[in-house]
Amino acid sequence: MTNSMTGYARIETETEFGPISLELRSVNHRYLETNIRAPEELRSFEAAIRETLSDQLSRGKVDCNIRFQSKPSTTDKIEINTELVASVTQALQQIGELNSHAAQPNAIELLRWPGVIKEQKLDVTPLAGVLQDLLESAITELKTTRQQEGERLATMLTDRLTGIEEIVTSLRGGRDQSLQALREKLKSRIEDLGVKADPDRIEQEIVMAAQKLDVDEELDRLESHVTGTREALANDTPKGRRLDFLMQEFNREANTLGSKSASQATTEAAVNLKVLIEQMREQVQNIE
Repeated sequence: MTNSMTGYARIETETEFGPISLELRSVNHRYLETNIRAPEELRSFEAAIRETLSDQLSRGKVDCNIRFQSKPSTTDKIEINTELVASVTQALQQIGELNSHAAQPNAIELLRWPGVIKEQKLDVTPLAGVLQDLLESAITELKTTRQQEGERLATMLTDRLTGIEEIVTSLRGGRDQSLQALREKLKSRIEDLGVKADPDRIEQEIVMAAQKLDVDEELDRLESHVTGTREALANDTPKGRRLDFLMQEFNREANTLGSKSASQATTEAAVNLKVLIEQMREQVQNIE
C-alpha cells in the first residue's frame, strides 16, 4: 500500500456548547510538521492534538484548523467586577471635582463599561472527548484520501518502471548491433585513410573499445533498482525516503549509460531513461 502526503478531511458536529468542526490538510514535506489553529477556548487541547497527529502520521506538512462557536450563556446571574466599578467611580468623582460641568454616567452606562460585567468562562473539559473523536475521524478520512492518491501514484510509478525494463531489454538485445556498428565505423575510417590494416589488430581495437563501452553493469544495476522500487511499493510501511534514494541511483546509472554511449540508439535510450526517472522523481516527492 502506497500513501501520498497530500490529503484533506473535514468533520463537524453539534455539541451542547455549540457547533465544532475540525479540518485537516496535508501536503508533502521532508518530515512531519503540524500546524494547529484553534479558538482561545480550545488552546489547552493543542498538545494532545499534536501528539495524536504524530502517532498517526509519519510525514507531511499537516494543517489542523478547529472552529468552535460557543452558545450564549443561559445563566440568569450577572457577575459585576466590583473592583473595576469602584475604580471607575473614583475616577469619575475626580473628574467631577475638576470640572463641575462634566456629565456623570448612570448605572446602565457603567454596566456597558468594558470589563464591568464579568464574562462567564466556559468549562471546556467535557469537549475533550468530543474533540478527540472528531480528530480520530478526521485522521481516518485524511488517511483514506492519502491512500487513494498514493495508489494513483503507485500505478504511475509502476508504468514508468515497465518502461525502464523495456529500455534495458532493448539495450541488451542491441549490444551485438552496437559492436558491429563500431567495427564498420573503424573499417570505414581505415579505408578513408587508404592504408591496409591487420584484421587481428582491428578486432583487438574493437575488443578494447567494447570493454570501455560495456554497459552490462549499468543495465544490471538498473534492473536491480527496478526490483527494489517494486518491492518498496509493495511494502506497507512508509517508503518515501527509500524511493527518493532509489531515484538518485536510477539517475546515476542513466548518466553513466549516456557517457558510455557508442551509438545513437544508446544515446536515445539514455535520454528516454532520464525522462522516465525524472517523472518518477517528481511524484516520489509526494509519497509518505
